[in-house]
Amino acid sequence: MNNIADASDAVAHFIQRRFLHIVVASTSGHTEYVVGALIDSLKSVAPGWEVEETMAERARPQDLLSGDVLLLASATWNTGGIEGQLNPHMWVLLHEKAKTLDLAGKPCACIGLGDHRYLYTARAADHLQHYVKAHHGRLIVPALKIIDEPYGQEEAVRVWGKQLADSSQLIDGC
Repeated sequence: MNNIADASDAVAHFIQRRFLHIVVASTSGHTEYVVGALIDSLKSVAPGWEVEETMAERARPQDLLSGDVLLLASATWNTGGIEGQLNPHMWVLLHEKAKTLDLAGKPCACIGLGDHRYLYTARAADHLQHYVKAHHGRLIVPALKIIDEPYGQEEAVRVWGKQLADSSQLIDGC
């Protein structure tokens, strides 16, 4: 039996479909731009992936549990006296709405944006990674840190996206 249906079944058996859920906190659009560049690059390096994007201000705690992989993305803010904070929408989601959430070993990744003029450049990435670890998530790649304007940094995003796709293949059950 050497027909197309058998070949399609065989290919589907070897290609692992992944569902990536991205929670984004962006006000100026830079973080959304980076996430958009990531999604575009994943279409070529991980064509079997499905991607859903949720803005942090609309996200509910259970949204952090959906999908095979969770990606948290936020710019670094410098408000309230101490620099190097999370975007306020992401802070509310993680430290008020989802403060008791157990990620239960969920595979996670983080993106943080920042400006080189500040001491704590792209510290949002550190805060996001700390949240994941403190809530029992599993970081599968080092955080992507985008410094200054994201425009022109698409290649760095593409390379990191490939690392994310490759690392997700190592997740138990693949």
